[in-house]
Amino acid sequence: MTIGFFRTLTKPKATPVVEREYCVAGRTLPLKIVESARARRLTLRIDSGGQGLRITVPPGLRRGEVDRFLDRHQDWLEQRLAKVPTRPQVRPGIKIPVRGVPHRIVHEPSKRGTVTISRDERGLLLIVHGDRIHLPRRIADFLKREAKKEIEKLVIKHTEALGKRAKAIRYKDTSSRWGSCTSEGNLSFSWRIMMAPQPIINYLVAHEVAHLKEMNHGPKFWKLCERLCPDTDRCKDWLKRNGGALQAIVFE
Repeated sequence: MTIGFFRTLTKPKATPVVEREYCVAGRTLPLKIVESARARRLTLRIDSGGQGLRITVPPGLRRGEVDRFLDRHQDWLEQRLAKVPTRPQVRPGIKIPVRGVPHRIVHEPSKRGTVTISRDERGLLLIVHGDRIHLPRRIADFLKREAKKEIEKLVIKHTEALGKRAKAIRYKDTSSRWGSCTSEGNLSFSWRIMMAPQPIINYLVAHEVAHLKEMNHGPKFWKLCERLCPDTDRCKDWLKRNGGALQAIVFE
């Protein structure tokens, strides 16, 4: 979600980052102010899951101008934040999706700290052993392991189809993007994508692998992406509509 207005460029400088807090809609959110020599306007973005705000500003902009910009768009922020999903805490009894299928979290402390999938008469279970305090971290680690197994196979599949090779594959927990590809050929993915349905996981990998050949989002890129993943449009729309809810889940 972004909003902005145009402003005349001043002389380009370095790119400092200022971090502070901003209160809006009854929340205190981290606010990151990024100065960019390429910026011709102030751009305001709400991070996925409503976990923070980011403003990109032209060089030399005074703090007062940033504050006035925020004040003018207070209503816009409140309206958008009201639509952000609540942030459920991972705990016994709630359900989280694994490959798009809901699993109820069950804590069984008697065994060593592992995570297993089972089923009862009510549906699929995510059984977490060990101390209760470690339960959220163990589920996050489980999703990371699943991501590594699933995504590495898909990277091989799509890079072979493309005739390109990935230099490295990394897994992160990012709040504003699901994946990235560097010019050196390094691919990064959010392990949270393992909560999405399998076609969405496949789309994300195809999207980032396509960047190995097209480092942009132009027509050639999207044509290539659709070649690797014919369901690109549907999957992209699903992630746009549902991704925020997955980013909002708290694994702490």
